[in-house]
Order: sequence, then C-alpha cells, then structure tokens
Amino acid sequence: MNDPASPPRTLFVTGQGGAGRTTVAAATALAAARTGRRTLLLSTEPGRVLAGVLGEPGTAAARLPDAVEAAPGLWAARADPAEEFRARAVAGQEQARAVLDLLGAEPLDGDELTELPGAEAFALLDAVRRAHGQTDGDGPAWDTVVVDLPPTARALALLALPEQLRRYLRRLLPPERQAARALRPVLAQLAGVPVPAERLYATAARWERELADVQRIVDSPLTSVRFVAEPGQDADGALREARSGLALHGLRLDAVVANRLPPADSADPWLAAFSAARQETLHAWRARLEPAGVPVHALPHLGRAPQGPADLTTLVPDPAAHLRPEPEPPERPEPESVPGSVEDDRAGSGHLLWRLPLPDADGEELGLLRRGDELIVSCGPFRRVLPLPSALRRCRGAGAALEDGELTVRFAPDPGLWPGERTGGG
Repeated sequence: MNDPASPPRTLFVTGQGGAGRTTVAAATALAAARTGRRTLLLSTEPGRVLAGVLGEPGTAAARLPDAVEAAPGLWAARADPAEEFRARAVAGQEQARAVLDLLGAEPLDGDELTELPGAEAFALLDAVRRAHGQTDGDGPAWDTVVVDLPPTARALALLALPEQLRRYLRRLLPPERQAARALRPVLAQLAGVPVPAERLYATAARWERELADVQRIVDSPLTSVRFVAEPGQDADGALREARSGLALHGLRLDAVVANRLPPADSADPWLAAFSAARQETLHAWRARLEPAGVPVHALPHLGRAPQGPADLTTLVPDPAAHLRPEPEPPERPEPESVPGSVEDDRAGSGHLLWRLPLPDADGEELGLLRRGDELIVSCGPFRRVLPLPSALRRCRGAGAALEDGELTVRFAPDPGLWPGERTGGG
C-alpha cells in the first residue's frame, strides 16, 4: 500500500453501451480491494443496478460523503444527478437574485426542479473531486477510486469538460478584468442598471478552482482509462475510435477488457462458431495492443448476470494479473503542459515539428484548424482545442502528416517574428 499521504489511483471504466461496463468496474474495484487497497466504486447507475451487481442493497441509496461497504476493503457510492442539479440550480438563483428581482421573475422551488441533459456529467465529476478530497484523519480516505463512466463518446466528453469549461471561463470572465471592480458602482449609477456583483466573480473563481481540481485528477499520471467491449467487428471499430480519442485528450489507456466470452469448447455448432469469432477478435487485439503496452483481459460469460462478490471474483480470479503495478505518485503536481513534443528541425527541413500521438486515428477523419495561438484538432467524433507551444506561436502552418499513429504538424518560422531567420525546406 502506498504512503497514506499519496493521492489515490483513479481508474475510469468506459466502453461500448451494453458491454457490461458497470459489472467490469465493480469487478475491477473488488480486485483492487482484494490486494489490500481501500477502494471506492463510483457510479451514476440507478441504485437497483448497482445494488444488484454488488449484492449489497445499501448501495441503492448511498451517496457521497457516505458510502456502503460492499465487501472487505470495497465501498460503493452513487453520484446523484438530480440532487446535484437541484442544489446547483437553487444556489445559482440565489446568486442571480438581484437580476431576477429586476426582471420580476419568480424563482423556481427546489422541489419542482428536474435535472437537464448533461447534469450527469457535472454530478459525476463533482463526486470524483469530493472523493479525492475525503480523508480518514491520516491522509486520503481511498487508495483507489474506480469510476463507472457512460459509453465512450459521452465519457470522453465528460473527461474533457473541465478543460473546456475553464477555457470558456477565462474568455468570458478574464481574471485580469477583476481589477476593475472599483469602477462597478460608478458604472451602475451611469447605466442605471445593476452591474455584475462581486459574488459573480467569486462564483467564477470557485468554479475555476473546482474545475482545476478535477482536471488535475484527470491529467494525473495516477489516472488511466479502461475500455470494455464484447469482441466483434463493431467492437473493433469502437476500440480504434476510442483509442485515438483518448490519445487526443491525453488520457492513458490502462487496459482493454474483452467481456462475456463464451466457452470455446462447446459441442453446439452455432455456439462454437460464435465463440471462434470472438476468440479471433481477441487474438487480433492482443497482437495489436500488447506490443504497445496495453494489456487485454478476457472475462468469461457466466451464463447469467453477475451478482455479488462471489460472481465478481469468478470474473477476476487473479487481481494481480488484472491490475497493473501501482505507478509511482508524482513528487509534486505537474504543471499544466501542452501534449505531444516539439522538435526543432530548422537545420534540416526548415520547420519546427509538433508531434502528437494518435494511435488508430483515421487520416480521412482528421481535421486541423489554426485559430490565433490555438490549434483545433478533430479526430472522428472527438475535438480538442490545443494551445500552441510558445515557440510555434511565432510560426505559420506548413502542413501535416499522419504516419504510424502519430500526427506531425509542420510549422515554418515567421521571418517577421524570428529576426535573422531564413526559412527553407519543404
């Protein structure tokens, strides 16, 4: 077990819809607990689903900061989107009371509020943040936090949310504008309407702190993502798409779980052929991913929906084989950095090269757009706005190429911004 002061390891579990993500998340969490680690399983699944998988009725109502012990060393809790949305909406109305009163609006009562689309993402991210902030008196309450995420596209959008929202906040409420606070009473008198109050900026600052806390967890070297799928042609395409999307957002793929594999020795011809097709995909995944350092775990089909610790242990009989060695915790939080690497090839091609790993990316679904000091990268359904490294801000784009799972973007130094620089090459 790590030193009590070290931060928890975080495993995000996602994959195809209906592939058994919640079951695999629970089995993974139980495996971590069986190695002696205090483990928390977080999910937004309805209480009856989580209780059925864990075989612990109390998990149906457990919410942070409370959690139910489902097995020795394993606790479980639900993020509640409805409750989280009501609390945030009521607080937001209170913050905007002056404007609402000016408009003659009647505030909504908490009891009549129902969550809007997207509330699940905020509830789960806030639960992850609060779980990392829990202590037991000597240090973090958990050694491992396993998070049951929605299907891949929604999961990646959720994990990208802190970075995106922080960018929006900086654009809409730049911190430097807060220096003009002393002018707001004067502006209010001149304009005759209320000017955003002090608490608007205080609220924005609080959101920034909370989002930064979540982003540090997502970006931490102690955080990784586990992909769950039932092997097959559709699953292979989904895995390739997920792998490039994870790389685009700088997320580490911890492992791939091939779930619900039927027995390979069936006497039934149809089942034997079905099993052979699944095994073929499994072997192809291992041949492609394991040399790249991504293990592929095979979980059997039990012939029924797994329920309780005994079934979860049957799925993962050897925790050590299912979990990677614990990574060393960072000595101090890493500063926010730009993904990929920059290579100075001015002496050769005349360019600076920005290399971004994008394994399994499809060149026909790749898009690049420069906007000021940012590069907008689209990869299939995924999109990320990347700040240009400082050296590249003084360059103009000169082309790009995708080769062997790596995107290389070429930049030519702008002579007007690089005194004495001669550009050349192609």
